Amino acid sequence: MKITIVYDNEAAPPFKSDWGFSCLIETKEANVLFDTGAKGEILLRNMSELELDPKDITAVVLSHDHWDHTGGLEWLLSVNSNIIVYKPTFSNTPKKIFPTIMTTGTLGGRYSIQEQALVCTTGSGLVVITGCSHPGLENILNTAKRFGKVYAVLGGFHGFDKFDAIKGISIIVPCHCTSHKREIQALFPDAYKEGGVGKKFEL
Repeated sequence: MKITIVYDNEAAPPFKSDWGFSCLIETKEANVLFDTGAKGEILLRNMSELELDPKDITAVVLSHDHWDHTGGLEWLLSVNSNIIVYKPTFSNTPKKIFPTIMTTGTLGGRYSIQEQALVCTTGSGLVVITGCSHPGLENILNTAKRFGKVYAVLGGFHGFDKFDAIKGISIIVPCHCTSHKREIQALFPDAYKEGGVGKKFEL
């Protein structure tokens, strides 16, 4: 499984940074784009620089309906109308969408924005991919742990500061809206990895 960040707040040339998030998960069964960033032009430009063909995308999973995660969808569908789109639903039941990829179901409720995350199965353990973690990263991880040991977590962590929840995770990649990157890096120097457009993780 390969995960490539294609849209993020941080990017080095030749990539373009922007407020938002998107990453591509490539498996033997499918190529799944998780979120689409804010602007389709930037999404497709970054994909082109990464030599990723939008026509190879099997499905898009949207974490939640905020503009900075859904804004590129229309552009993407204009070049690949065969993409299956998985939007958050009212169900909080995890759902397997491909053999090694499932959604957490929609988490959150009265006091937080509803959102779904992805849980991917690899030989090293589970990889959890988040959009903004509005329901709380700790709650997303607790859902994922029902299916095995979490090996890696990547994506937006928002204001997450319950750092004990990520102890023991081997790879931690805070992206996008994460408020406490420096604290996470200081607490988990061996596990911490920098995000940003173009970063690739093979698991």
